[in-house]
Amino acid sequence: MSGLEVRSIDYVPLDERHGKLWHLGPLWFMSNAQIATLAVGLISITEGGNLIWSLLAIVAGTVIGTFFMAFHSAQGPQLGLPQMIQSRPQFGYVGALLVWFFAYVQYAGFNVFNSVLAADSLHATLHGSVKLWVVVVTVVALVIALVGYDIIHKAERILTYTFLVVFGVFTVGVLVTLHYPAGSFDLGAFKWTPFLAQFGVVAGYQISWAIYVSDYSRYLPPDVTVRKTFYWTYFGSALGGIWLMVLGTLLAAWAGQDFDTIKSIDAAGDKIFDGFGAVVLLFAALGLVSVTALNMYGGSLTLISGIDSFKRVRPTLGVRLLTIGLTAALSLIGALAATSNFLENFNNFLLLVLYLFIPWTAVNLMDYYVVRRGHYAIAEIFNPHGIYGRWGWHGIIAYLVGFAVMIPFFSVGTLYVGPAARALGGADISLFIGLPVSALLYWWLTRSIDVAAETRLAEAEAAALEQAAHEHREP
Repeated sequence: MSGLEVRSIDYVPLDERHGKLWHLGPLWFMSNAQIATLAVGLISITEGGNLIWSLLAIVAGTVIGTFFMAFHSAQGPQLGLPQMIQSRPQFGYVGALLVWFFAYVQYAGFNVFNSVLAADSLHATLHGSVKLWVVVVTVVALVIALVGYDIIHKAERILTYTFLVVFGVFTVGVLVTLHYPAGSFDLGAFKWTPFLAQFGVVAGYQISWAIYVSDYSRYLPPDVTVRKTFYWTYFGSALGGIWLMVLGTLLAAWAGQDFDTIKSIDAAGDKIFDGFGAVVLLFAALGLVSVTALNMYGGSLTLISGIDSFKRVRPTLGVRLLTIGLTAALSLIGALAATSNFLENFNNFLLLVLYLFIPWTAVNLMDYYVVRRGHYAIAEIFNPHGIYGRWGWHGIIAYLVGFAVMIPFFSVGTLYVGPAARALGGADISLFIGLPVSALLYWWLTRSIDVAAETRLAEAEAAALEQAAHEHREP
């Protein structure tokens, strides 16, 4: 049992900090460079957009969406805490449950999609029951998540090197051997609705990683710079995302109405040489297993944070085992019960994720980089009666108002189109509404916060914080 990670939501003491900053690059590259990401690049083509504008929407959405998640990554080494527990200074000891619930739903939703897609890939290549493969994928991901932080980083590095070979060959083959419909590269065929739909889904997908990022940088020493942490996270995630989304768009444009994620990858691979499609799918399944492990790991941290809001938790190995096991069980149940409708509505799920986390990322980043400028009394984050309070009304109000003003601009396929989106021909610009409203409102509401006093309190509690961490208890 000594090889398993013990820490969960607790602070990582300075003498346990380790790892290299560049490890963030392959971790976030490979997290995005898997075929669930490929499915994100389909929406513009399926809604009538042409290939060139789909590609431009993907690049634009990735460039903007990744910007926010990468800034969250820089919080990990400075605070030594996982991502979602950092919401307490903005939303309160209990109030943070608002965003934690949505985060846990996101982990569950992505895990259902990822494990079903991995099982379909294995079924197409090795045959056997899809449900059996769902169980295998879940169990392997569970083992990786249980071992924890270091094995996840190492696995993603190994997969990155293999990916560059397998998908490098596959991508060249897609570019060289496939033929695309007439007008695919006509810049004059611009349509707002599919362009903004593709942009919104891509930006939402990249922003959805924001709830993960500090989880995988919190063991780094605090002397790594914010700038370099940002760069390694940003370029790793952006390159992986653009690569797979572009592949998705190219395959969808080539296959047209006959597009199917698994069958189209298999067919395109076999055009390079017979049997290569199966090689691509087998490797793709490994990538999906790794990202399923990430979701179990992050889901466990979020679940522990939620439980801690009601009853203080001693962050032991037993707590990790219990919550990862529960998260894996819920993922397995969801995957076994999933229908084709769930898979067809994946893009709608991504948009809902975008809507729920736009106000949160705005509030969290505004608080960290502008209001408190990285200065937190970390011990107080674990104190139910501490300076951050049980309910952080500044954050809650900014979140709810930001979400409310986005509603008229929502455009979720056939589920809901708001009046403002309808007036724009179905185009969704809610991202550009919710972000500034939540961020600026939070800044305005928090002008009276005494950051200097919090800094003095943090300094006074620093020694006790380190001592509590060594004793594996909350301060």
